[in-house]
Amino acid sequence: MKEIVEAKFKEIFGTEGRYKTYFAPGMVNLMGDNTEHNGGYTLSYTVKRGTYATVREREDRIINFYSANVEELGILSFSIDNLVLVYDPDEKWINYPKSIILTLKNEGFNIDHGFDIVYYTDIPKGIGLSLVASIEVLTANIMNDIYSLDIDNGKIASICKKAEKEYMERNGRITDQFIIANNKKNYAILLNTATLEYQYIRANLENKKIVIINTKSRKEAEEAKYNVRRIEIDTALEELQRENPNITSLVELTDEEFEENKEAIKDEITRKRAKFVVYENQRTLKAAQALKENNSELFGTLMQESQNSLKYDYEVIDTDIDKLVEITLKQKGTLATRKINARLSNTVISIVDENIVEKFISNVEKEYIGTTGNSIRFYIEEIKEKLNV
Repeated sequence: MKEIVEAKFKEIFGTEGRYKTYFAPGMVNLMGDNTEHNGGYTLSYTVKRGTYATVREREDRIINFYSANVEELGILSFSIDNLVLVYDPDEKWINYPKSIILTLKNEGFNIDHGFDIVYYTDIPKGIGLSLVASIEVLTANIMNDIYSLDIDNGKIASICKKAEKEYMERNGRITDQFIIANNKKNYAILLNTATLEYQYIRANLENKKIVIINTKSRKEAEEAKYNVRRIEIDTALEELQRENPNITSLVELTDEEFEENKEAIKDEITRKRAKFVVYENQRTLKAAQALKENNSELFGTLMQESQNSLKYDYEVIDTDIDKLVEITLKQKGTLATRKINARLSNTVISIVDENIVEKFISNVEKEYIGTTGNSIRFYIEEIKEKLNV
């Protein structure tokens, strides 16, 4: 991929002068989805797919953007002094890197000269591998390097999050940017999303492969469903606090403490939503420990419990995903399958024995198409490090 983006750069901007190529991976949560709103833990890792960019600095104040993924747009040129976000759907991608530059300028960093840049990504759009966060962190790392800004990884993540909120009107989680900015080869990251304290967990899944499966369907109604869940969880916490004011967050409760206090939540559905958050947070901590101890069986059990709770307590599993999970679990050598947190896409992650991956893909694809009439895509992944070439 590095060769692709560098060849494209030379084609578009010529071969004169010194250039440098950078990379930022995509990421996926193994456990802990949908608890960040409450300050819970996530267990995440970065994937081998990601976004590349080749950059050459300029002496003037012009920035020339080019994407090898949307070549029909050509070179998009702007002055550092006149960076304006363009809400044309065809040019929307460029708003993400521009928002990073604007945020850095507003934070007082000295962005004093322009550059030519070519982006290329092999992360498919809309499958839940954090394409946007990959572009954002990549851009922030490039700015940090070429302008000698001396920004640490935590600040990189917060700048990306601030850019999304202020310029892109995306008030989501910081997990994606934080994991990508802080990733380490062969390690997952256990992140406390309330404090941003984290620890590296050696990814001991011996003789296993991670297979990501996307049903290629995007359901806009899912976003509204998740927004309702957040309201329900807030309501549950408020009702718990009326009975016990010392409770400040759902994720501070153990499973046992929740069971002792759950009757304070009057509505059964709201109680189920709160149960998901509490139990998922505890499952994530247990899963991290299982990963440390190379206990893949326990890790798989916890991962499958998470999927079941997403279905029965959080109720965000549609029929397509339910059928896909059912089919994967019938395959010999499948450790676990669960939906990953992609609100507008339908994607699952399966952990399977490495010696049956091809058979797993063949069997799952055949049965899913035969049952639903819909096609699916498979992506074989591994825990990967950030490259800064």
